[in-house]
Amino acid sequence: MDRITVMRSFVSVGEQGSFSQAARRLGVSGSLVSRHITELEHQLGTRLVNRTARAVTLTATGRRYFDFAQRIIDEIDTEDAALRGAQDKAEGQLAVICPKWIGNLDLGEAIADFAVDHPKIHVRFEVGGMSDRTFDFLDRGYDVAFHTRGLRDSTLLVRKVSDLDFMLCASPDYLKRHQPLVDPSMLADHECLVHINDPLWRLYREGQETHLKVLPTVYSSNSYLTLRKAAVRGRGLALMPVRTVAEDIRSGVLERVLPEYAGPARSLYAVHSPGAHTMRKVRVFLDYISAWFKRNPMTTAGTLHDVQP
Repeated sequence: MDRITVMRSFVSVGEQGSFSQAARRLGVSGSLVSRHITELEHQLGTRLVNRTARAVTLTATGRRYFDFAQRIIDEIDTEDAALRGAQDKAEGQLAVICPKWIGNLDLGEAIADFAVDHPKIHVRFEVGGMSDRTFDFLDRGYDVAFHTRGLRDSTLLVRKVSDLDFMLCASPDYLKRHQPLVDPSMLADHECLVHINDPLWRLYREGQETHLKVLPTVYSSNSYLTLRKAAVRGRGLALMPVRTVAEDIRSGVLERVLPEYAGPARSLYAVHSPGAHTMRKVRVFLDYISAWFKRNPMTTAGTLHDVQP
């Protein structure tokens, strides 16, 4: 039998002086309480209670073990209550991880704002170093992981945070030096900056998809932040997350290319542990980040026209 359950029965018998009263307090049968005491005496190799027709009293050894068991049970109940309380408080350590390219977006700004607005939650935000195993972030001690692909893992909960739109862009200097681009098929005549994990470009117009294996590739990187720097310097065309280049478009440092074609749309997901076990600090964090992106929209279909130079 479970040792803690048996100890609870014994403590209740010692407090009530009766198997039946202890059973009523615990919500179990008197025979089960009696078996618990017998099992405990067998485990310890000594008699703990004196049984009579009128009462149950503790032996000298029983009184000693009663003090010990009561102390253990009290400590367990106190710690359990403290942990339940911690679950319901928006404070403590919060560990978050995301792929490098997502960290280069304004997710970092959203998390920084959260840290300022919730000073009792101490955030550890790490960019890069994610495993291909979707659940591995929990084993490594992270509370939340951000992804851009839906996950089919029943042991995890996934919340969509925002849409991430892409657009084709280049610097004015690059566009002056090369022939005008009026159709995606002309990309073969241009110098392209490509993310090494996304070598196939997809463009959409009126529901029709055009996908191209990007050649030639004159510059590649696993960081959109690095690709942006190369695009700003006029090295070539880049298919970039709108949230990464919106300010460049607004200021005229970069220009949108083939504006009638939409880039691929991805979703930003937050992944965390399941429902009832989700701590309040995680729920508060996810609500805040979702609200932050709603307050700061940046989509090709929505507010992109607001960032045209």
